[in-house]
Amino acid sequence: MRESRRIFRFAVIGTLNALIIAAVIWLMMDELDIDYMLSNITAYVIAQTHNFIWCKHWIFPLDNKEKKSNTWRQVLLFSIAFGMAYLAQFLFLVVLVEALNCDEYLAQFLGLFIYGGVNFIMNRKITFR
Repeated sequence: MRESRRIFRFAVIGTLNALIIAAVIWLMMDELDIDYMLSNITAYVIAQTHNFIWCKHWIFPLDNKEKKSNTWRQVLLFSIAFGMAYLAQFLFLVVLVEALNCDEYLAQFLGLFIYGGVNFIMNRKITFR
């Protein structure tokens, strides 16, 4: 698959993930009055199930034999990639909100770009190679 097609697909799924994350954050922060940090953690964890399925089957597809033999390895590596991308995003979020007094919603939005970049690189180079 051409890399431009893979990046386009990643952007499509990333946009869907961003909508899931935004909806969960909005629900938790606005409607349930839950702290921005717990809202952020919950939203990203929920979006990861959606993300893994699309990454495995549409963004970084392997042939059928590789799919069956690599699923648990991919789950482990995907979880590590998620952890690293999430940590980069979360630290960015906390710095923006706590140190720079940035609006919590704007910081959540900007963090999506940090997360997306780290996540794509990790999954492309490590999880689904």
